[in-house]
Amino acid sequence: MSIDDGGEHETLAPVIPLFGGRVPQRPTRATPVEDDAEDDPVLQAAFAAVDAMFERAPGSRVTAVSDDPSATDRADLSWHPTWSADRSHPKSDESEASPDTEAAEKALLKKLRARSLSVSEARGVLRGFDLDASSTEQVLAAMEEYGYLDDAALADQLIHAGVDRKAQGRQVIAQTLAKRGIPRDVADAALSSLPDDDFERALEFARGKARSLQSLDRDTALRRLTGQLARRGYGGSLAMSAARAALDESPGGSSGVRFR
Repeated sequence: MSIDDGGEHETLAPVIPLFGGRVPQRPTRATPVEDDAEDDPVLQAAFAAVDAMFERAPGSRVTAVSDDPSATDRADLSWHPTWSADRSHPKSDESEASPDTEAAEKALLKKLRARSLSVSEARGVLRGFDLDASSTEQVLAAMEEYGYLDDAALADQLIHAGVDRKAQGRQVIAQTLAKRGIPRDVADAALSSLPDDDFERALEFARGKARSLQSLDRDTALRRLTGQLARRGYGGSLAMSAARAALDESPGGSSGVRFR
């Protein structure tokens, strides 16, 4: 729409920004307004309305039109009605992981879904990728921070499995922790929580095996049972004592197991 003063003087219609967009520059009058137009109340009201609109357009944070481009740019960074409340800023190129790093992380996570790994084992997985030392340590640190890698928790898990499910002795459990790459200080701290009941656990294991050796002579049964205990970490005199005690408790008592 335009305002016509006898067909000679016109002003441009105001452009109202939709969706809170940038306020356009103030339009200029096509020709100077003559003196009689200055006294026209209708024209003056129209000019005032246009001026007011450009002072603050609907949906815009711009309070005034400035000739300073930086001021307009700063205004554009203010909140916009069409932006979502959780508007995020993109990461810089420096903070984005390289394709090699992302591939290494995915491969490591896939391994961790199948079984728990020590930090040492995870480092071995990452050696299969073209990562420098710094990137490798960053990946490992992130995995530790989010709880995917925890040597202390893994040590407790291995000890629990060794004691409760495999009836292993302290020696074999310690060897297992070392093979899995658990640091010595972490392994020692975990093993220190074990009660000193190796004999009781060895005897319990030997009792279960002694039943299957009843058809053998005592010396053969004692040798086999002692060997089984030794393979589970009950070495030396402890294994021999547990084996003898279990065979003594078996049917036939101290006279030995049944002969063929």
